[in-house]
Amino acid sequence: MKTMQECFEDESLGNRRSVQIYCGDSYAVLKELPSDSVNLIVTSPPYADQRKKTYGGVHHQDYVDWFLPISQELLRVLKPTGTFILNIKEKVVGGERSTYVLELILGMREQGWLWTEEFIWHKKNCYPGKWPNRFRDAWERLLQFNKQRSFHMYQEEVMVPMGDWANSRLKKLSETDQTRDESKLQSGFGKNISHWLNRDMAYPTNVVHLATECSNKKHSAAFPEDLPGWFIKLFTVENDTVLDPFMGSGTTIVVAKRMGRNAIGIDIMNEYYAMVKEQLKPEQDDLFSRSGL
Repeated sequence: MKTMQECFEDESLGNRRSVQIYCGDSYAVLKELPSDSVNLIVTSPPYADQRKKTYGGVHHQDYVDWFLPISQELLRVLKPTGTFILNIKEKVVGGERSTYVLELILGMREQGWLWTEEFIWHKKNCYPGKWPNRFRDAWERLLQFNKQRSFHMYQEEVMVPMGDWANSRLKKLSETDQTRDESKLQSGFGKNISHWLNRDMAYPTNVVHLATECSNKKHSAAFPEDLPGWFIKLFTVENDTVLDPFMGSGTTIVVAKRMGRNAIGIDIMNEYYAMVKEQLKPEQDDLFSRSGL
């Protein structure tokens, strides 16, 4: 297995951070990483029956068996307070959606993962097209998994402007809106909208609106930089460690480095490994040291 470790020193902050990228099988490399060492995992593995020319293509009926050993290692290396964000999408087989993603979720829950949340990535610039029994795909899943119910989350880092809603809905509050509006089911999850009067910022929804980005990345399924960046802000602080076990074009790794995090990237394709290594070169080569794993 060919591996390479690259480290750099951020002199502006007076501390040492590292970026480690590995060319090899994700499962094999993960086995070498220490337990409870990663704060955030953000990745998009090859989808079922896709990327056959590069990653071999895993059949949708075999996908769960292929991925569960990897997710078991991810569970081991993730810190108890860490988060795993998995970007994945079902394919269409015989005119209906495959269930391999749902089966994977159930399999990971049996491993001990908590399926905490599901974010939706709305692709604002999805390709046009026409199909006989469905419309074009404009969204993908971003599944959030955790090891425990209490985990690090920095919600204020991703707040958004209140927007026009504040000038319409909040300016015309009903009597129930001005007090705690109890749920009709008496669930205890009532709301008091008046708490948001005179505020400029609000917490975002679980829908992330971003355009795709691949034509300039030399990779057919590249993340837009704001996608991993958003989750890095939400779930980590400076000097935390971010892992992408299927780094591809290296967007997660490059963004993590830029945001002052440690980063670990793994990819089986030497072409992508070399491309990411080139992106990570600092202006001064003497800031790098290289050694094998």
